[in-house]
Amino acid sequence: MPLVTTTEMFKKAYDGGYAVGAFNVNNMEIIQGITEAAGELKAPVILQVSKGARAYANHTYLVKLVEAAVIENPEIPIALHLDHGDSFELCKSCIDGGFTSVMIDASSKPYEENIALTKKVVEYAHDHGVVVEAELGTLAGVEDEVSVEADKAMYTHPEEVVDFATRTGCDSLAIAIGTSHGAYKFKPGTKPQLRFDVLEECAKQLPGFPIVLHGSSSVPQEFVAEINKYGGNMPGAIGIPEEQLRQAARSAVCKINIDSDIRLAMTAVIRKYFAEHPDHFDPRQYLKPARQAVKEMVAHKIVDVLGCDGKA
Repeated sequence: MPLVTTTEMFKKAYDGGYAVGAFNVNNMEIIQGITEAAGELKAPVILQVSKGARAYANHTYLVKLVEAAVIENPEIPIALHLDHGDSFELCKSCIDGGFTSVMIDASSKPYEENIALTKKVVEYAHDHGVVVEAELGTLAGVEDEVSVEADKAMYTHPEEVVDFATRTGCDSLAIAIGTSHGAYKFKPGTKPQLRFDVLEECAKQLPGFPIVLHGSSSVPQEFVAEINKYGGNMPGAIGIPEEQLRQAARSAVCKINIDSDIRLAMTAVIRKYFAEHPDHFDPRQYLKPARQAVKEMVAHKIVDVLGCDGKA
């Protein structure tokens, strides 16, 4: 099947009590690892590209790699999504360039400015058959082009969600309930806890409406330990407990973004490979096991966290 929007994906996820995984992609090996796992598990999947990824790999290369993945996995729905678009111009470029979904993140702007910019993107996107994700509330942390200090983070106000969704016409809404960008989400010794009360109230205000969670990497400690064992220095890297993400996936959350875990898996395998094979230099030799690590990690997320296996 060709690239799809997230509309049908989210409807099925909402009704079925699971979430679709949205994985950030930067190169061929990441795309292959993600889609091979999704294909074997018959799971829908969202491949998302950030502003930074477009600058790194080039829009055309990324789109063509995703199109190749669609050809290789014809039985599963795949959406191509812009992650954290920060301007109308960037969103328009992706809409015109083959993306089926875009996110306009104006959450750092005053409320009325967020509405105005989001509405502008929605109008253009809908005219071109593309869906739009918006954000209300601000996540802390650093991830690619996104950087927000902890004291500037802000939980979503449930009393605003109906007005925001109605006035903008957005198709899904990213909310802030305690997730955070990057691998250093919480201070060591603290117990991560998502604000399920905020999530439940937002869902109550917007029944049937797809909710999205950003900054939801779990930062598996086995990857962190492996990185540190082989020369890395990542003290205190802590993520969102997977059982909390699974709980969120059973509710109104239809899309969960997972990005840092892919990078950690690849980095851990590559560091170990070079330590054990110091004389090797062919990228194929270390990228092959790195790709397999991505595939295994994504398969685990699909089955044990998202619950979307067999839902294609």
